Amino acid sequence: MIFRAVRDGRPYPEHNLTLKQWAEIPPRPLRLDQLITTKRELALDKLLAEDSTFYGDLFPHVVQWNGGLYLEDGLHRALRAALQQRNQIHARVFVFPAAVDEVARG
Repeated sequence: MIFRAVRDGRPYPEHNLTLKQWAEIPPRPLRLDQLITTKRELALDKLLAEDSTFYGDLFPHVVQWNGGLYLEDGLHRALRAALQQRNQIHARVFVFPAAVDEVARG
């Protein structure tokens, strides 16, 4: 199995991070089998495109919430890494503050 789980949608509250705020988070290595995707489908043309990150962030975006690491943006890059026999990627990880996590769980 490539990913820990595959979901359709985000289980965590909206974080409202801008691209500038994401860019301020330093990337760190993550194992692919720790990630939970938030998309069930991908576009094959984007997976095969050489310039898929030309207009976006070089690093995937991951949200750490309620004990999970959710791959919010970068599914194509993560899958491309798996196809290249790599078991980890570098990603920017936003960690929800504990107070927000507690409120969201009720």
